[in-house]
Amino acid sequence: MAFRATDPYRDVPLAEVESLDERGIARCLDDAYTAQREWRRRSLTQRSAFIERVGALLTESRDALAECATREMGKTIAASRAEVDKCALLCERAVQLAARALAPERITEDALGAWRVEYQPLGLVLAVMPWNFPYWQAMRVIVPNVLAGNGVVHKPASSVPGCAQQLHAILAQAAHETGVPAAITPLLLASSEQIAAVIASPRIAGVTLTGSEGAGASVAEAAGKHLKKVVLELGGSDPFIVLADADVERAARAAATSRMLNNGQSCIAAKRFVVCEPVYDEFLAHFSRLVRTLRVGDPMDPRTDVGPMATRTMRDDVARQVQRSIDAGARVVAQATVPAGPGFFYPPTVLVDIPDGSPAADDEIFGPVASVFRVADTDAALERANATRYGLGASVWTRDPQHAARFVAELDAGMVFVNEMVVSEPRVPFGGIKQSGMGRELGTPGFREFMNVKTVRVAE
Repeated sequence: MAFRATDPYRDVPLAEVESLDERGIARCLDDAYTAQREWRRRSLTQRSAFIERVGALLTESRDALAECATREMGKTIAASRAEVDKCALLCERAVQLAARALAPERITEDALGAWRVEYQPLGLVLAVMPWNFPYWQAMRVIVPNVLAGNGVVHKPASSVPGCAQQLHAILAQAAHETGVPAAITPLLLASSEQIAAVIASPRIAGVTLTGSEGAGASVAEAAGKHLKKVVLELGGSDPFIVLADADVERAARAAATSRMLNNGQSCIAAKRFVVCEPVYDEFLAHFSRLVRTLRVGDPMDPRTDVGPMATRTMRDDVARQVQRSIDAGARVVAQATVPAGPGFFYPPTVLVDIPDGSPAADDEIFGPVASVFRVADTDAALERANATRYGLGASVWTRDPQHAARFVAELDAGMVFVNEMVVSEPRVPFGGIKQSGMGRELGTPGFREFMNVKTVRVAE
């Protein structure tokens, strides 16, 4: 299998990189294992110096990295730059958080001695990463785990080899400059068919994946056979709930931003818009106007709001989901204009009157399509918001603190944002429940997912 990148705006090939054979994979894992055994003994100060240098090099290389991401997967150049900036910010904030997240906890003392808990590195973590945020997704695994003393074997998506290679060139340069074994964060150009064998390797202590439900189930099954720790960050069909007392115009602006984030290809993008009857017409009018006026086109043009989807197959999948929803009774009330040309574009779209059982109601549409639902009141809004197999993030818009508190308590989601769109932030945990995955990234829990939580008793 080869890793192939295609420009989704021009529909032309960009690069092709061959995957490793079995011998190459074994050598990669052996080198990483040896490096991690030495790395775990380094001080947090030494580990932090490496990550701080990585952050500085990311900032220095921002434009080149951003252009590569835009060329390989179609996100707007502004979004690509923001992704690189966020990776650099992660390096800074993770270093600030590490000492507290990794510090031993003194539990209690008694007449015979003391109890404490220590957080010690687990070993090599296999990170199977997606294409939609080729830098951010990888770095939010690499940074906390490397600071914790683990090694991270990064298996990138096959459609973004250039992004993976540029990122690892920066990691290698930072390693060279700070005296770090470069094998601590190797790039594993392996095919999906080879991943089960990699997971089975005794060199691998744990596995994390960001991807689809199917990929997550496959990785979890493979890891389960060998009793290895798994963290899964899967799909989402996040509710964006607008109650009758909300600031409707502000909510509509945030709704348009959230849904079209990364050309609609983000797990935490709002996808189902649940709006109470008294403000439904007003919200839909504002939201539809904003969607119609989105500028769709060349992702390298700073004026572009929405670029092409990452691949032709993904664009066609979204088109089929929308058509099946329309055939079931949904209506299109707004669409942006798509330019003529070869790009893998799908027009930003707003659907209403969506029947249960249709893709727009039940599934994750991983593209620039918004499903808007009219509900009678607050109780109905909560019921509709929770009527999904996903549980990643949720956003609720209200001026009433009691309503806000109720939704925070009763929404089935790993993250709840009040009067703000769902985002990820290095200092707080990220992840979901139900079919959106298991475990957490980022924040203190993210540091500790792949740690040996060791109970220590010291008697007098």
